[in-house]
Amino acid sequence: MSDRTEAAEKRPDEDFRSGYVALLGRPNVGKSTLLNHLVGQKISITAPRPQTTRDRILGILTRPDGQLLFLDTPGVHSGYRRLNRHLLRATRGALESADLGVLVVDALLWTPDDAEALRWLQRTGIPLVAVVNKVDRVASKARLFPFVQTLAARGAFAAILPLSARKATDVRRLADVLVPLLPPAPAPFPENQVTDRTLRFMAAEIIREQLFRQLGAELPYDTAVTIDSYRVEHNQQRIEATIYCRRPGQKAIILGEGGSRLRGIGSRAREALQALTEERVWLGLWVKQREQWSEDRNILRELGYDD
Repeated sequence: MSDRTEAAEKRPDEDFRSGYVALLGRPNVGKSTLLNHLVGQKISITAPRPQTTRDRILGILTRPDGQLLFLDTPGVHSGYRRLNRHLLRATRGALESADLGVLVVDALLWTPDDAEALRWLQRTGIPLVAVVNKVDRVASKARLFPFVQTLAARGAFAAILPLSARKATDVRRLADVLVPLLPPAPAPFPENQVTDRTLRFMAAEIIREQLFRQLGAELPYDTAVTIDSYRVEHNQQRIEATIYCRRPGQKAIILGEGGSRLRGIGSRAREALQALTEERVWLGLWVKQREQWSEDRNILRELGYDD
């Protein structure tokens, strides 16, 4: 019997609700941070750079009254390279499977990208909720009321919630609003599962997160990470990974003097992986230059970006 079948049999209550919730917004509004705090575990990488997320990430929150299946998306992103088309497909795929949409915006800020994200959600015809994030950064809370009023006029939202994605009470309040908007359905996943992603995928994402955190503003967008080997030996996770970049100068930057920067990236990534797996981790990193990796179908397939 599959895990999903077992989970469904454990949820015969007709009042129980379950469904997919697409988190959409322009880059860097805090969608991944919100997802991590909703499920209570880091499953989506975060960094002070826009467009960090490249894949649709599923986060699972199970409560006594329902199971929320959150889809963190790369966001609305334009471009013509194969990788950019992958980002668009990931976002469209999330919207096509969603039962509920959540528009995430920055408090007191509305941009053309926010409007475009809202248009994407409105085209689906699913119920919508708006989250006004980062309210903890607003010095005068009186300024929030007219912003929320203006936002309410932009779309037919079932609810608009000002909150901070880092505040536990705010996150619980959001879940309280979302569950009743989902259709009655059994839980498709076991109660203790928080994502459908493998440790292999998570390892690549955690390494990529450190590239964003430790390198310059532009270089991480020219990189990708593949996991060449992932095995468990004597209670130790042994991982070998390759970082791809486009130009020789970028390879030198990633390596650093005498390999110092690469060692720093590996050390931080290893610490994060040990916290995730609760086991010892050995991490080996290599850097390779492939100028057109984002245009090469075979490389993208190797990286998991199937065309």
